[in-house]
Amino acid sequence: MLLYKGPRDQFLTPLQSVCGIVEKRHTLPILSNVLIEKTGERLMLLATDIEMQIRTGTISSGDEAVAVTVAARKLQDILRSLPETAEVSLNLDERRLQLKAGKSRFNLQTLPAEDFPCMAQATGQATVLKLTQKQFKRLLSLVQYSMAQQDIRYYLNGLLLVAHHGEIKLVATDGHRLAYASEEITSQQQERVEVILPRKTILELSRQLADNDEPLEIALTGSQARFSFGNVEFVSKLIDGKFPDYERVIPQNQNKLIKLNRALFQHSLLRVAILTNEKFRGVRLVLSAGSLKILSTNAENEEAQEEIEVDYAGDGLDVGFNVNYLLDVLNNVAAETIEIRLADGNSSALMMLPDNERFKYVVMPMRI
Repeated sequence: MLLYKGPRDQFLTPLQSVCGIVEKRHTLPILSNVLIEKTGERLMLLATDIEMQIRTGTISSGDEAVAVTVAARKLQDILRSLPETAEVSLNLDERRLQLKAGKSRFNLQTLPAEDFPCMAQATGQATVLKLTQKQFKRLLSLVQYSMAQQDIRYYLNGLLLVAHHGEIKLVATDGHRLAYASEEITSQQQERVEVILPRKTILELSRQLADNDEPLEIALTGSQARFSFGNVEFVSKLIDGKFPDYERVIPQNQNKLIKLNRALFQHSLLRVAILTNEKFRGVRLVLSAGSLKILSTNAENEEAQEEIEVDYAGDGLDVGFNVNYLLDVLNNVAAETIEIRLADGNSSALMMLPDNERFKYVVMPMRI
């Protein structure tokens, strides 16, 4: 039975969209497969890891109705290895899928489509948010680096999404730093909605979303989030937990303000980081009238110092930070200038963009 016949990329492109979430080794062998369903000329591809699911499609010839699952990575690797201009055909012959391209032949084992564990659609009223792919991709880039990795506080291994009064807010924290970004959106939503999206979902969305003004629709229910964009439907389970009160974490009374050229500060930190203690990665920021010094030492008593002229005339300050946390934010914002607000040697730093209340980054101090 014919599943597909046509240009290689017409099938490979949607296959690559769904392959990102397929686990190479899984306790359930069928989860390494992609579900291919053909109904008339419509060909649908679906992959899942139980926690999230991606569905997309393409067109094919013929009017057969057929469904099968096949090893996703193997099929992708075969198609990638063929010439870009190749015409390919996929035929199901009993329990094998035969792929033909020119004089090349590949026979792959299949598993029954009815055994494939599709995620159940969440029931109940959904909150629908509408914005562009570019807007959401940018919001993700501003906060996602602050998510925790494999923290025992499972709710930190993800990202908080808040929707309220035509505004979307994203917050991520690992307990040592916190990133916050917001954007105005089209929404009829009046009640406040808060959900926690898993880390893997965020990473996959960052990979999938295009940097353009095409629409993105987000539908939120109590247990699922559904993202619809282009030809893709991406469904994810939510993390059930209580996210920290981010508004209490963002400091309000930081009376020492310095403005720095982002690239200059970034390159200074990169140089000083070379001589930091590999385990603690600490640098000291020593602020005085007209000057910001960045210092580091290590176990071999080696030292590094950079000095940046700043427009500052207040009291002096000496405070330590993990240099990786400072570099993370500088690597992910595009502004030419960055503001740093400080209070004393024991208080968090608040980093912002000039004249922009929609982005805030808080990093806790460390003893050095």
